[in-house]
Amino acid sequence: MIKTNRRGFFKICAGGMAGTTLAALGFAPGYALAETRSYKLIKAKETRNNCTYCAVGCGVLLYSMGDGAKNASDTIFHVEGDPDHPVSRGSLCPKGAGLLDYIHSKNRLHYPQYRAPGSDKWQRISWDEAIERIARLMKADRDANFQHKNQQGTIVNRWTTTGMLCSSAASNETGLLDYKFSRSLGMLAVDNQARLCHGPTVAALAPSFGRGAMTNNWVDIKNADVIIIMGGNAAEAHPVGFKWVIEAKKQRNARLIVVDPRFNRSAAVADHYAPIRPGSDAAFLLGVVRYLIEKDAIQHAYVKAYTNAALIINEKYDFHEGLFSGFDHTTGAYDTASWQYEFDEQGYARRDETLAHPRCVWNLLKQHVARYTPECVENICGTPQSDFLTVCEMLATTSAQNKTTSFLYALGWTHHTIGGQIIRGAAIIQLLLGNIGMPGGGINALRGHSNVQGYTDLGLLSQSLPGYMPLPSEKQTSLASYLKAVTPTTLRAGEVNYWQNTPKFFISLMKSLYGDNATVDNHWGYDWLPKWDKSYDVTTQAELMLDGKMNGYIVQGFNPLAAFPDKNKASRAFSSLKYMVVIDPLATESACFWQNEGEFNDVNSAEIQTEVFRLPSSCFAEENGSIANSSRWLQWHQAAANPPGEALHDSKILGRLFVRLRQLYQQEGGATPEPLLNTHWPYLDPADPLPEEVARESNGYALQDLHDEQGNLVLKKGQQLSSFAQLRDDGSTASFCWIYAGSWTEQGNQMALRDNADPSGLGAVSGWAWAWPANRRILYNRASADPQGKAWDPQRKLIEWNGSAWQGLDVPDFPVNSAPEQQVSPFIMLPDGVGHLFSLNKMVDGPFPEHYEPMESPIGTNPLHPAVVSSPVVRVFARDKKALGSAREFPYVATTYSITELFRHWTKHALLNAIAQPEQFVEISEQLAQAKTIQAGDMIKVSSGRGYIKARAVVTARLQPLTINGKQVETIGIPCHWGFKGATHKGFLANTLTHSIGEANSQTPEYKAFLVNVEKV
Repeated sequence: MIKTNRRGFFKICAGGMAGTTLAALGFAPGYALAETRSYKLIKAKETRNNCTYCAVGCGVLLYSMGDGAKNASDTIFHVEGDPDHPVSRGSLCPKGAGLLDYIHSKNRLHYPQYRAPGSDKWQRISWDEAIERIARLMKADRDANFQHKNQQGTIVNRWTTTGMLCSSAASNETGLLDYKFSRSLGMLAVDNQARLCHGPTVAALAPSFGRGAMTNNWVDIKNADVIIIMGGNAAEAHPVGFKWVIEAKKQRNARLIVVDPRFNRSAAVADHYAPIRPGSDAAFLLGVVRYLIEKDAIQHAYVKAYTNAALIINEKYDFHEGLFSGFDHTTGAYDTASWQYEFDEQGYARRDETLAHPRCVWNLLKQHVARYTPECVENICGTPQSDFLTVCEMLATTSAQNKTTSFLYALGWTHHTIGGQIIRGAAIIQLLLGNIGMPGGGINALRGHSNVQGYTDLGLLSQSLPGYMPLPSEKQTSLASYLKAVTPTTLRAGEVNYWQNTPKFFISLMKSLYGDNATVDNHWGYDWLPKWDKSYDVTTQAELMLDGKMNGYIVQGFNPLAAFPDKNKASRAFSSLKYMVVIDPLATESACFWQNEGEFNDVNSAEIQTEVFRLPSSCFAEENGSIANSSRWLQWHQAAANPPGEALHDSKILGRLFVRLRQLYQQEGGATPEPLLNTHWPYLDPADPLPEEVARESNGYALQDLHDEQGNLVLKKGQQLSSFAQLRDDGSTASFCWIYAGSWTEQGNQMALRDNADPSGLGAVSGWAWAWPANRRILYNRASADPQGKAWDPQRKLIEWNGSAWQGLDVPDFPVNSAPEQQVSPFIMLPDGVGHLFSLNKMVDGPFPEHYEPMESPIGTNPLHPAVVSSPVVRVFARDKKALGSAREFPYVATTYSITELFRHWTKHALLNAIAQPEQFVEISEQLAQAKTIQAGDMIKVSSGRGYIKARAVVTARLQPLTINGKQVETIGIPCHWGFKGATHKGFLANTLTHSIGEANSQTPEYKAFLVNVEKV
């Protein structure tokens, strides 16, 4: 008799589902492995792919049946982990284990459908009918509302009355088409899931180090000596990636710290757990900074050479009672001019090598954090001083040159109105400890969706261009003024300042966007790009809808009714639209926002006049293409089957719609057709661009023969670029996304490489897939060596100077021939070359982090500065301000989170995952349950200033009340997975409770700290 466990139970429960086995659940004992082999029939086809959920990017093997005949259709019957994959090594988590049930979900869409205004049902339509009607609606709206020039007469070529939400799980190749499609029409209201998850990551990490991405990679976590998980829960949200935490504990005796409001599954295996109040992380981290400075637990040589500690700040800079210098009480914004260096006669930043100058960054930092004593941290965070000091002591051990800490965080830091500043706190700690650029170090932002990194890379945000260049604003009236504004000047003599190459990146992008139509005479088509006047992020989009200023919405692989803050506001907003187009493999709540589902979605269908189109698309298992995981690895995956029924790949849907719109403008004319007609769409079949064609375009190619400075031929016309170093600003190169240059070269598709060799044992698997930029696996790796070029840790050499060049395990993130004596600094993307303890003027809410209360504070004051309670520069719309609650009505702090068995709102469509977590629940403490006479399993009502949800009560010791500023504060834990569509029991959308005020730099909503009341139903 076979012994079973929880996963075995899943197998028994799901016995009627094809391919559900123990091994499919990521469990591979000998018996299960043997059982799996019996399914691998002789005629089965094996296809390599990647999991579609979180951004660990686990490898999967898809097994399909089909004899290869012309009219035969392959059917996927089994999914298991890819044992060759260097990150997942054959493992799948419970989410990945349910992939087969997702592929074959009963909620997969098979044909286009239409919902007429006021109707309460769907009707089936053909693809031709759908494309024609959508194109007509879009053209009519664009022609009526397109703005060619603004009131000042500047050409802006923008269309703000139709918006587009782009998928975070589709391929990068689809993302390129999304960008061309939306911007060619002049759309500004373009966003992707990053706006609702890791927006503050880019906002904070880029000013700190130069790039807004995970500094190291999943496998490298095993090299850490201390790992701190704060603002995330890797064991539940990224279970397979978490294995590298366990590997570090086993192989290096690494110590794991977890700081979280809940004693979660990560905490269950931690060496030390510290509780914290949601929304107080900045105070905790600044307390750590104070401790490290006070105890002299910093890596002095690193800090002096590789940070801006010695640089002197403008004499007008100040911070007083919660406000930095330059605050305008009328506009509620900062003038950041004083947040800059003091410059010498050559325009370079002044520095004091002795660190004695009162305005050098080092002394300003010490002064700023002096208030964050252990007593202050306990008062604000609720963390007992003993727990806090234990964390400080453990982190301080890694100030040694041969020790490193790895920070792991996710949405627990980004989902706050000061999310960017929380991340900045971690950046300062890691710079003080000398842990950036080091093996086992870094700040590892754990992305939540399989390709949210890629969609951010590709510029699919309202004010972005591909490769992290900004979209021009209407104030940049010419190409020259734009390039002057966005190309930084070097702030220290001899530094790389790699962004000085922005003209090469930008003009190569314009050649990709407009092809031969972009010429030097028309400034490479600069006028055709839409120019923004304000941010058109998702919360602004909802406002525009409610104000009658947005008429159309294209939603691709996104579930905004479940994802936007304040679900009821989103529902009212969508009901104000004239039309909505939903492109998705599944039947989502957003496509059905007009359907009455009782308490779960109490709407009057007859009153909602929005035309809705539901277009069935492929899923991950049915497309070729690349996705970028959290480690910046671009991994190529392949289709194992065709989409079901009449469903089409996203590229075909976009291609057909683009072609039809272009035909209509060619035949009928309309408002400013030039940007659309001049867009480069060079695909063999314009209605069906192939991923391989698009991937080559993303990489870039030579438009004429390229020669080096000595006249040697580098590339022939038409050849693929091998590096972004080959880009030119004279129109001779085209590259859609400069950081992806090198991903598909003349040697072929580098993203499809599968060499998992790791001879060093340090996880340097540079032959597996391809990482941006330039296949570097650890960013800023020059900082892993001392100023003389020798590795700080001789046992973990990453790169070193060999006398003539930098070489080692990784591609140097540095000019390979820059000798140490030249004193070029490691942070080559920043204009001063050093890591920023003081972040200058790139963040709107301050150059140093500061604790501000969440917008809904349980204590109603800020102990540090009562006159400035919350961030003074957040954007607050009048509707949202009215919906804010107080602690008097809503006395408990709520925080949303994810659980192991479910992924956002997708896996509830997979039967296996629905069986594992069938019903909505909310966690409350034992103390609160006793006070409210609530028993485990009781139905409770959780309400906020925006609405309410009902769920089963889970009474747990995992949550404990904390004393904050003399007041006992309870935390309520709310998983965010259920809704009124799917295979689980119907439930409420958790975002019903959350408010619509976002992080100051990125407008990412504050899902992790809001006020609620709890009642027994």
